[in-house]
Amino acid sequence: MIAKNLITDGIMPLKTSDTGKTALSWMEEYKVSHLPIVNNQEFLGLISELDIYDLNNFNEPLGNHKLSLKSPYVFDNQHIYDVLKLVNEQNLSLVPVLNEKGNYLGCINLQSLIKYFARALSVDNPGGIVVLEMTYNDYSLTELAKIVEENDAKILSTFLINHEDSTRLDVFLKLNTVEISAILKTFERYDYFVKASYGEENDMDDLKERYNSLMNYLNV
Repeated sequence: MIAKNLITDGIMPLKTSDTGKTALSWMEEYKVSHLPIVNNQEFLGLISELDIYDLNNFNEPLGNHKLSLKSPYVFDNQHIYDVLKLVNEQNLSLVPVLNEKGNYLGCINLQSLIKYFARALSVDNPGGIVVLEMTYNDYSLTELAKIVEENDAKILSTFLINHEDSTRLDVFLKLNTVEISAILKTFERYDYFVKASYGEENDMDDLKERYNSLMNYLNV
């Protein structure tokens, strides 16, 4: 998935002639804390709530504001991981997308990113979740898939979280069945450490309810 395919509809960019008051009003409406400033198709920068509050004059044109963010954009052909990296590094609520000529095409907000990863991680598909903790050297998706498939199941999605200042990581496996007790026993028989698991129907309902609550909060 590349950036241009994730552009969010309905978020209008600001102009240099717009005021801080207008920017704050739009941020509240769009549920974001940043907005792009664009004149015609030229991307001039990304302004944040903090930039506006620091100037302490909400009626002044945005062209008079100093922008604190550095290179807060991606090009349309960049991968979604580049978008996530920028969001994480600069703590953004949305990411402007430019074409190869540097013209503004639109922006990607957090709702679009979450919806994409929810689909990619099979959030809406029924199935259990297994969390394994192991060292990086012990990680082999082939071996994990073999164990799951020995129990007549499939891995629908997986992702890793590295422990800070450590060679250990958590491996999250989303499976295509909620009947995971035999799979858990097999992992333990092969000396894998099962850190957590969610397989019972009430567990999955709780996880899905939390996800839906997050989507409602973000107004998706």
